Amino acid sequence: MPFGYVVYKDLRLVVSTGLNRVSWTEIKACQDQTKTDPNFNSEFDQIVDLRATTSFEMTSEQARVLARRMIFSFSSKRAFVSSHPTIFGIGRMCVAYTELSDNPSQIQVFYDLSLAL
Repeated sequence: MPFGYVVYKDLRLVVSTGLNRVSWTEIKACQDQTKTDPNFNSEFDQIVDLRATTSFEMTSEQARVLARRMIFSFSSKRAFVSSHPTIFGIGRMCVAYTELSDNPSQIQVFYDLSLAL
């Protein structure tokens, strides 16, 4: 699957990973699966590792819908990581959509995984 996740319960961390072309449907399905995972807690932090993602197949409206879905709590720290300028820009767009939503959360976008951690 081009978009997946792993819950590290002891670390209180969810690592979501994108590979190659990632679609809106895949990300939405992954969000749905994450929130029903028995190991998941909405208070956990998240790293979205997009370093192996080459493109997104979604409209800006679909990106807005995904960014505004309430999966993690306001107190969760979330980081998007990509060194690809286009993917980084999409991450920034998602951050803006989240910040403008009724349920903003703490999200930042990074070029480097070590800085995100």
